[in-house]
Amino acid sequence: MTAGATTRPRILVIGTGDTKAAELLFMRATIEASGGEAVLMDVSVLGNPRFRPDHDKHAVAAAADTTIEAVATSGDENSAMALMALGASRLARALHDRGDIDGFIALGGSMGTDLALDVALALPLGVPKLVVSTIAYSHLVPPERIAPDLMMILWAGGLHGLSGICKSVLSQACGAAVGAARAVQKPSGPRPAIGMTSLGSSCLSYMGRLRPALERRGYDVAVFHTTGMGGRAFEQVAAQGGFAAVFDLSLQEVTNHINGVVTTSGADRLENAGRRGIPQIVAPGAIDMIDFAAWQDAPAAFADRPYHAHNRLIASATTGVEGRRATARAIARKLGAAKGPVAFILPADGIQQWDQQGEPLHEPEALAAFVDEMRASVPAGVELHEIAAHINSDAFAAKALEIFDRWVIEGIVEPGVAMEGAGA
Repeated sequence: MTAGATTRPRILVIGTGDTKAAELLFMRATIEASGGEAVLMDVSVLGNPRFRPDHDKHAVAAAADTTIEAVATSGDENSAMALMALGASRLARALHDRGDIDGFIALGGSMGTDLALDVALALPLGVPKLVVSTIAYSHLVPPERIAPDLMMILWAGGLHGLSGICKSVLSQACGAAVGAARAVQKPSGPRPAIGMTSLGSSCLSYMGRLRPALERRGYDVAVFHTTGMGGRAFEQVAAQGGFAAVFDLSLQEVTNHINGVVTTSGADRLENAGRRGIPQIVAPGAIDMIDFAAWQDAPAAFADRPYHAHNRLIASATTGVEGRRATARAIARKLGAAKGPVAFILPADGIQQWDQQGEPLHEPEALAAFVDEMRASVPAGVELHEIAAHINSDAFAAKALEIFDRWVIEGIVEPGVAMEGAGA
């Protein structure tokens, strides 16, 4: 955080000043009344705002290596806004890197949201990001466009002009941005970060053993819940090089994406750590399940499959033999593209809590087919560790730690940092 930001954080405010001047000026006043400083960026294309922005549309276009005149004649509103999104993202990142802003808030309909999502992705994890949008939480927004620490609020009742409802929403958003910039603790610390994936703690429970063991070794462990957005956040932190190593042990989102359900985390799940060369310990946690909304009918292709309702929001059905073989091949392809070391642990006795004997998703023949396909598909450059154990067993956790400890000794993973007063 920049000097003085603890008392007056500087919040970058982005919007189209030619059509939303009243809203942007209200936001500036609210931020200042909340103890912050507003830095206005205008991303208009055709018109001009009735106020002087701190960063005008010409500066935004220049950051995209073009001019506002070229943007306006680039083709249509989509191409124009894409260019402005590029410029706004570059300019916002430059402002952050110079220490000129401490947080970011944007206002928009679908066009403004499209731009704002790019800006949020351009800023590092730990920079407060808030988008006021007419399509907040909509399935129109693909998971790969959402920054891992993005906050959104629905722009209710404010599409054209300031109403009482609109002011209520905008004032909450501005207060949240200022408060977040004051209170945020940046994610970096003295201990190397380990990223771990899991699916809750009832379906997959290994993190109960692994996390304390890794913390004793001097690492900061972040566990991501792989129900779509959790995997997306994991991938984006990995893409930014935020992990010293990963324990990517819940790959159910890969299955979800293959089967086209809404709980996907994007096509690049299980790819970004590999692209960055981050050491990966991987296991096929819950790849036999696809998730869908429990308040809707199961997808037709899975209507007759074994089913488990986790709660009133999310339910799961199993994929069959061929579905699991397809997932095995997809996992192998992704691991084969990794630029860093990969170890794949194959727990032959089960891959989630409910696939055990007596549980609703127990299908030993389908599990055996997956194990068989995985053995055949794992690339030569990937360490394959098959164990006669369940993924939630002590033996599985012990194998993962054995691999990790060897990699630390070999210098593949940086050593942990013991905290003062911590036990061995």
